[in-house]
Amino acid sequence: MSAGGVSFADRGLDLTRGFKALKVWMQLQADGVAKLGRIIEQNVRQAQAIASAVEAHPSLELLAPAPLNIVCFRYRADALDDAALNGINEELLLRLQERGIAVPSSTRIGGRFALRLAHVNHRTTDADMELVLRAVAEIGDELVAERGVDGS
Repeated sequence: MSAGGVSFADRGLDLTRGFKALKVWMQLQADGVAKLGRIIEQNVRQAQAIASAVEAHPSLELLAPAPLNIVCFRYRADALDDAALNGINEELLLRLQERGIAVPSSTRIGGRFALRLAHVNHRTTDADMELVLRAVAEIGDELVAERGVDGS
């Protein structure tokens, strides 16, 4: 982009207006609607499997329904109140990212800090998702042990 000028990479073929949909249009042309539909279905299926695994795990808590591709959950320990769990989960998120395991975002649901997995990568495998849950539980256990709290 020239100094203070227009970034022509953000313009359409005629260079007069934006063409932000070009990437979507090209993807649809290259792969077609059916393939993109299969990828979206795969992502939703994997997210729902993660939500079910969270519900079945004794140290994890699903904080919102997961009908599509976003799963909001947290690490929990019965001995800790919501304020302490918020602190544990904030640190857990940082460690998960710093270790290069995954890069979920976060949100607050009813005042509770949640790890937010927004699954949109077509290359993610079921094993990748299981790794994230295992890491969340392990890091959560580490944090509870560091604080000298009985996690049960």
